[in-house]
Amino acid sequence: MISSRNILGIVTLAVLGGTLYSVINNTFIDTSDPLLAHRQHHLHHQSIFAQKSNFINQIFLKKAWGWTTVAFVSVWFSNPRNSRTATMEAWLKWALATGVWAIFVSWFFGPGLLERLTVISGGECVIALPPSSSDQSPGIMAIPAEYCHERTIISPQTHPALFTTSLMDTLDGGWKSKPRLYKGHDVSGHIFLLTLASLFLHDQLAPAWRMLASPRPTSPSYKIAVAFSSALMGLWIFMMFITSVYWHTPFEKLTGLGKHQF
Repeated sequence: MISSRNILGIVTLAVLGGTLYSVINNTFIDTSDPLLAHRQHHLHHQSIFAQKSNFINQIFLKKAWGWTTVAFVSVWFSNPRNSRTATMEAWLKWALATGVWAIFVSWFFGPGLLERLTVISGGECVIALPPSSSDQSPGIMAIPAEYCHERTIISPQTHPALFTTSLMDTLDGGWKSKPRLYKGHDVSGHIFLLTLASLFLHDQLAPAWRMLASPRPTSPSYKIAVAFSSALMGLWIFMMFITSVYWHTPFEKLTGLGKHQF
C-alpha cells in the first residue's frame, strides 16, 4: 500500500528524475522565452510528447482537474459504505483542493497567482507576429498586460491602435493572435496542478485500496471506479515526468513542485 509519504516521494522523484534527464540530455526548452516558445520543440520529430498537440495533452492535461473531479465523484458515489462524516470530509477536501487550483491557476481577484508571479518577476504580454518571409522566425510585439489577463484575441481589425500603419500593411487581413505572458518566472502550471491532483487522488484512494484488499465484498462499479482513478493518478505522475523532460527550465519545474512541500 502506498503511504502519503511514499506518494509524495514518487511525485518528487518523477519531477527530479525528468529534470535531471532534461539537463543532461538538453531536452527541455525555456517556455518563458517568446522566441523559443512559439517554435516547435527541437525534439518534436523524435517524440510525440515533445509536441504540445499530442492527444494526452489535449484530451487529459488541459482538463486535468475536470478528470480528477470525475474520478473522485465516481469513487465516492460507487462506495457503498459512505457515511455522513466521510461524505463531509471528502467533499470538503475536494472543495479546498478546487479552491487552491482556482486561486493559483485560474482566478484570484483577476489573474491567478501563478500569472501574477510571472508579471511581478518581469513577464511581458506579447503576441506572435507572422514571419515576413519563409526563412524567418515569427517576431513578437509587446502589448499591455491586461490583454493577457483578459485572454483577448488581438488583430489589426479589433485593436488598430496597437499596430503601426506599416505593420498593418504586412499582415494578412484574417490574421489574429492570442497574447501570452513570457519572460519573468513562469512556474510550471502543469507540475503544480498534476502534483495537486495526484496527492488529492491518493488521499481518496488509500481507503479504497484497503477496502479492496480486505475480504469484504465490493460492487463491480466500485472496483471499476477505483481502477479508473488509480490509472488516472498513474497518468498524472507519468505526465509530470514527461513535462519535466521536455518543458520549462529546471527552476520553474522545481518551484511548481515545491509549492506542495510547505
